[in-house]
Amino acid sequence: MGVSLIDASRYLGATVIQRDSLVAACDHQLRASQFKDFTINGLQVAGRDRVARVMTGVTACQSLLDEAVRWQADMLIVHHGYFWKNEPVAITGMKQKRIKTLLNHGINLLAYHLPLDAHSEMGNNAELGRRLGWKVEGCLDGELGEGLLWSGRVAKPLSATALAEQISQTLQREPLLIEAPGVGDIERIAWCTGGAQDMISAAFEGGAQAFVSGEISERTTHLAREMGIHYLAAGHHATERYGVQALGEWLADEYGVMHRFVDIDNPA
Repeated sequence: MGVSLIDASRYLGATVIQRDSLVAACDHQLRASQFKDFTINGLQVAGRDRVARVMTGVTACQSLLDEAVRWQADMLIVHHGYFWKNEPVAITGMKQKRIKTLLNHGINLLAYHLPLDAHSEMGNNAELGRRLGWKVEGCLDGELGEGLLWSGRVAKPLSATALAEQISQTLQREPLLIEAPGVGDIERIAWCTGGAQDMISAAFEGGAQAFVSGEISERTTHLAREMGIHYLAAGHHATERYGVQALGEWLADEYGVMHRFVDIDNPA
């Protein structure tokens, strides 16, 4: 899809890059092909073949798509895209409306799920740890940058309630804290953004005194209390805002494209 006379003005004074070059750069940087995932990583919906404006967001919901249309984005990059394993394949209803929005406006959709969680520099886990000042020591489920369960130390020993307050101030969302009796102040911490509450056992076995993720299940409370590890559910959306922002900023720095991050509020 080329540039029509109608939309050519969006490129005036902007750095224009071929879509396939940007897709290849993202795929390579995030090592997308190395992950066995629940969805397609990389280009999910093809739009125009020239890109000057890149918008990023957490989830490719209709509200984010509508904002991409208003901003005249050429490319939208998200953490949660489409085509998840075991979802209905028919393009009807909500899915049809979303994809039609992208196609009608020539917007490319890129999505990176596990590759964006795991990246050692601009991934969700890396960014969360950096913003909270945690010293990264490694991963408990693989090599750093390949694993998803990160471990390290807090800047200084602190109570579970103090950690919860720090997270609340940083993420602008109050976490749900499950305190484990007898644990005391926290020095060693483990974390995995999003819906990784079931990694709590591996976090405990790895020596963490506290585990931070996005969501909580009914069973998580009992596991935390009985094993003896504090658990903080800091929000799926809130913990995964930062990786896709970092990716967009990297593209802007490396290729000169315009970048804008849009945060669609989500209390989950």
